[in-house]
Amino acid sequence: MALDQSFIGRSYPPTSIYEVAREKIREFAESIGDEHPVYYDPEAARAAGYRDVIAPPTFLTIINLAAINAVVADPELGLDYSRMVHGDQSFVHSRPVHAGDQLRLTTHIEDIMTRAGNDFMTVRADIADIDGSHVCTSRAQLVVRGES
Repeated sequence: MALDQSFIGRSYPPTSIYEVAREKIREFAESIGDEHPVYYDPEAARAAGYRDVIAPPTFLTIINLAAINAVVADPELGLDYSRMVHGDQSFVHSRPVHAGDQLRLTTHIEDIMTRAGNDFMTVRADIADIDGSHVCTSRAQLVVRGES
C-alpha cells in the first residue's frame, strides 16, 4: 500500500526537550572512533573557542531518530515499519552542539514519492535550542519497499 501523499507538509511539534550531556557526547565520539579533544575535554574545547565540549556533527542522529519514529508511528500514514530502510541522512548546522544545550525538534514530512513500486519519504527535523534559535536542520530519506 502506497504512503498517503496528503501527508506532505504535515508537521509534528516538539514533544520533549533533550539536554545534551558531556557523557553522551563522549560516548558518541568513542562509538564513531573520533578522538578529537574538543569532544572530551572542556579545557580543550574552551581553548578552541567553545563554552564547553562540543558534539561531533552527526551526534544529532540521537534525537533525530525520535523524530523519525514519531512520523513512522503515525497510524494514519500507513507505513509498514518492517519494510522500511534508512536511505540517506544530512545535517546543516547553524552552530555546534554544546554540552548543556537543551534542544527540541519539530519534524516535517517534506516529500513522499513512489519509484519502481517503492515509497521514498523525506523527513526534515528543525532543531532549535531552548530559546528557539536554530541549531541544525536534519533531513532523512526513508525507503519503504513495495509489497511485490
